[in-house]
Amino acid sequence: MWPFFFWAFVVGGSICVIGQLMMDVGKLTPAHTLSALVVGGAVLATFGLYEPLIDFAGAGATVPITSFGNALLQGAMQEADKHGLVGVLTGMFEVTSAGISAAIIFGFIGAVIFRPKG
Repeated sequence: MWPFFFWAFVVGGSICVIGQLMMDVGKLTPAHTLSALVVGGAVLATFGLYEPLIDFAGAGATVPITSFGNALLQGAMQEADKHGLVGVLTGMFEVTSAGISAAIIFGFIGAVIFRPKG
């Protein structure tokens, strides 16, 4: 079990290091870094590389934002097979709607409970 935790830490940490380097060395804004990591996850999924990474690293590959790009692509491709071009648009949101909804709800709760600095 410990090797699984180790590789999850290494893979997840490596993804985070890449993002941090993009901001520190590449001088990208957080929004550009976030977008690049999501697109990177989608590109890896396109070539069939993200699912083996999830099998290898577990949460180390599913927790970082790159997994969101993978989920968007997987949903779009599944629904495109069933419904064509319309399925591409609906499939992305069908698979990721729970995560998006949770982010909105918990963000709202956090804004209500905590006072922003300003």
